[in-house]
Amino acid sequence: MLLIAFMPIMIILAAAIRMFLGHPVIFIQLRPGLKDKPFNLYKFRTMTDKRGSSGELLSDAERMTGFGRFLRSTSLDELPSLWNVIKGEMSVVGPRPLLMEYLPLYSPDQARRHDVKPGLTGWAQINGRNAITWDEKFSLDIWYIENWTLWLDIKIILMTIKKVMMRTDINAEGEVTMPKFTGNKT
Repeated sequence: MLLIAFMPIMIILAAAIRMFLGHPVIFIQLRPGLKDKPFNLYKFRTMTDKRGSSGELLSDAERMTGFGRFLRSTSLDELPSLWNVIKGEMSVVGPRPLLMEYLPLYSPDQARRHDVKPGLTGWAQINGRNAITWDEKFSLDIWYIENWTLWLDIKIILMTIKKVMMRTDINAEGEVTMPKFTGNKT
């Protein structure tokens, strides 16, 4: 139902992304899901493909546009992920799916985040999003898994709406989103 409700907005955004950022409109990236099973995550594109003189992609900060920042700050870039929910690869609420390259870097406790389906939003997103440390994010994800209830999911959805409208905690200080996870310090 959400996908149908947001379809007019998605069509307008797709046209704007095509005009301001070019092709492709949808960014597809392999992410780990339930029990580490890989799936293609769909999001609206928020960055250009600008490259340096030797052909390498420029940093995220250099490729991010004002329009891309707007899409991310309003979480509109996440709307295509509703397709992942329909396909059963994601849930509305759960730990956000991170990068495949992070899998071998998790501690056993952090890896528990893959005991549930990843979500469009989660406990870590409403309690700091990208403005918290990796350790805090993982602790919040594990807390969610250990304390899950339907009422908690409803609370997270309602708090997500508030967070999106306030547009807070969008990125870590000095970062476009969040610094790369490099593993545990211990």
